[in-house]
Amino acid sequence: MPVDFAGHPCDYDRILKIARKHKLLVIEDACHALGAEWKPASAKGYGEARKIGSFADMTILSFHPVKHITTGEGGMALTNNKNFCEKLKIFRHHGIVKKPQKGKWYYEIEEPAFNYRITDFQCALGLSQLKKIGKFLKRRREIAAKYNKAFKNIKEIILPAEKDNVKSAWHIYPIQIKKGNRKKIFDDLQKQGIGVQVHYMPLHLHPFYKKKFGYKKGNFPIAENYYKRAITLPLFPKMTNKEVQYVINSVKKILINKI
Repeated sequence: MPVDFAGHPCDYDRILKIARKHKLLVIEDACHALGAEWKPASAKGYGEARKIGSFADMTILSFHPVKHITTGEGGMALTNNKNFCEKLKIFRHHGIVKKPQKGKWYYEIEEPAFNYRITDFQCALGLSQLKKIGKFLKRRREIAAKYNKAFKNIKEIILPAEKDNVKSAWHIYPIQIKKGNRKKIFDDLQKQGIGVQVHYMPLHLHPFYKKKFGYKKGNFPIAENYYKRAITLPLFPKMTNKEVQYVINSVKKILINKI
């Protein structure tokens, strides 16, 4: 169950190879990555890149208001597997299975399920948003390019990478502070009116996972080390160039003064 963090597709050459070898299913969490592209190692030229949703056994999308397109809330599951599709439709609709051979009115609940149906109003909003996805992605990539150019020579931070065989959807722009007080830098940026965030606190540090599985600090040092250094800068299509430059200027000023 790979996660396309920040809009960057995972290493699917490696993941799909492992899955095929061990006869495993791949369920891709692409909630950050709608519109992202990945070029398989076998492809020649970027024109053969595949969009997310076209290669995993199942792909999960989110339409939360902060995502690339929104329906207000909710999401979508994508699959080319007919069996999975039928099971998903039953799962979203109380577990109801209609059996017209027993009467047009007749239905049964074969397994416990949920009421996960999206509303018609949400679908109308989503379809309208989908028409704008190209424009949204273009602007996100423009902002990411401005950040990359502005911050590339600041040695005190690590920038989010984009591999050569990937076209990221740039859902978020997370930087990492190599040294210095991350919390103070975060607070100082917020005082400048910049809506920074941290994505994310590692799962094993949350109370539920500590109680349920006995996890403790130190179990996953790579995730913990990333978390200690991470700050996400604002990135959304309606940002103006002036706002982007203000973020850049503020980050440079605070990093130079505080690190």
